[in-house]
Amino acid sequence: MFDISFTELLVIGVIALVVIGPERLPKVARTIGHLVGRAQRYVSDVKTDIQREVELDDLRKLKDQMQDAAQSVKSSLQSTESSLRAPLESFEQSTMSTLNELKSPLGTPDASVAAPDTAHTESATQDSVPVTQIAQAPSQLELDTMRLDEINQGAPVQVAATPETSPGSKS
Repeated sequence: MFDISFTELLVIGVIALVVIGPERLPKVARTIGHLVGRAQRYVSDVKTDIQREVELDDLRKLKDQMQDAAQSVKSSLQSTESSLRAPLESFEQSTMSTLNELKSPLGTPDASVAAPDTAHTESATQDSVPVTQIAQAPSQLELDTMRLDEINQGAPVQVAATPETSPGSKS
């Protein structure tokens, strides 16, 4: 702090002994020691406060950087999500429109479909099922679902006999 050597301190001590006197010198030395200690603690506290402020400023800067990075990641994720959603939504819409077209009654003629030629319809067998009956027939999935519902309700299940398992068939 100050450039005071031991000899200079010795000279100051001798002068203080002469000026203050040997009776009051220990009391003054104690008071000066307390004052110097307080000054050192004060300087230490100021240094600590300055260091805390510097660290707090660094932490604020780091926090701002992290928030900026998080915001950029969030915006990139949102843009990626929107770029992935757009084709999925268009696919969903086209699938739903196709499904709705298939759900429409098949027996009604569509203006865009040409009338079938008579040669083809005459060659059909008499056992053929009209298209409207096919559209109304339950699908295999619906039949399986109905069977599972019957099993869950405890109703007896009838198993259709196949040619291999029918009684009286000889294999």
